[in-house]
Amino acid sequence: MTINQLYTPKQIKVLQTYLRNDWRIMVNYGAVRAGKTQIDNDLFLLELKRVRKIADELGVDEPMYILAGVSSKTIQNNILQELTNKYGIDFHFDKHGSFTLFGVKCVTAFTGSIGGLGAIRGMTAFGAYINEASLANQAVFNEIDSRCSARGARIICDTNPDNPEHWLKKDYIDNQNDDAKIVSFHFTIDDNTFLTDDYIKSKKASTPSGMFYDRDILGLWVSGEGMVYRDFNKDIMKINRDDVPDELSIYCGVDWGYEHKGSIVVLGDDDQGNTYLLEEHTEQYKEIDYWVNVAKNIQERYGYNVVFWADSARPEHVARFQRENITTYNADKSILSGIESVAKRIKSGHFKVVNGASDKFYDEIYQYIWNESTGLPEKKNDDVMDAMRYAIYNKHKNTEAEFLNSPYI
Repeated sequence: MTINQLYTPKQIKVLQTYLRNDWRIMVNYGAVRAGKTQIDNDLFLLELKRVRKIADELGVDEPMYILAGVSSKTIQNNILQELTNKYGIDFHFDKHGSFTLFGVKCVTAFTGSIGGLGAIRGMTAFGAYINEASLANQAVFNEIDSRCSARGARIICDTNPDNPEHWLKKDYIDNQNDDAKIVSFHFTIDDNTFLTDDYIKSKKASTPSGMFYDRDILGLWVSGEGMVYRDFNKDIMKINRDDVPDELSIYCGVDWGYEHKGSIVVLGDDDQGNTYLLEEHTEQYKEIDYWVNVAKNIQERYGYNVVFWADSARPEHVARFQRENITTYNADKSILSGIESVAKRIKSGHFKVVNGASDKFYDEIYQYIWNESTGLPEKKNDDVMDAMRYAIYNKHKNTEAEFLNSPYI
């Protein structure tokens, strides 16, 4: 088997640079499904063998290496399981979550919060592999950088793009100081020549326009601008209530409010992959009793098994709903992931708004815009938008891959 059968041309360029000795930090960044993590996983194995050789020269019995990711789950899913599937490697962990491979002790560090410092503080590492580096807490990333002080220590990172003002881009990728010894490679989805043309075409067609397309497909570090849901088309997506299927899976989103508006949205999914905005209840200066009555009315009409995904910022309101036998859960409020979940449905034409169901929805969706400084939506005109995001994202976040691979998309 030739190297061209194992790696894409972009991955081969990365491998060729890896084999040089004129760098200390390598950052591979860009589009999703572009082949960044696959090549970095193989480089991780090569690094462990290189470290073992250096340790033998230095007389070090158990050299330490940092394997870092946002959480234990991401390390397992993105790195260890992939290596097990590809090479049959069986990882054996000690009570501290570390494992030894090729004679090198790999210490796992979780970069998603400042708590990740505890696993690596004080150690001397012969290198590090940092998965999803743009999601890392900056202090933890900097500590990993500092800990990699043994002879010949190098750091390998992979990441999807973020805001162009992100510290990883400004301090590392854009760093032109030769003494920093930083190399980087930009990946687009087209760089993964092992993907089928049909997959790439489908991925491009279903990825929301604007920031998500630029990041996920082109691998660019960009901020959003203009409308968040720029693919929304009222002329196409507004339908009559008579056109709504009878059999729907009903669920709700709740954004609490008082000084600013509160909102409860009712959504339904059919078996063709469509999501319908059936009702929207948005009001200002309403106490919790009002929202309890709205929710109970929804239960009476749609069934008592309807789930309400609610803003966790008001735990007393969530508790009140639960005491009233309204099935209510704290929503995962991930902003960009939630927006992307909604935007994908809009882009693919699988989002519908029932005529007469909306009060403030149309006012908000056309005024819901990106803040170019923060890379997040403006915190105004967002009450219905938040309620809708909580509902759709939490309902579908564990089946998003199934949605994207659906024959109806």
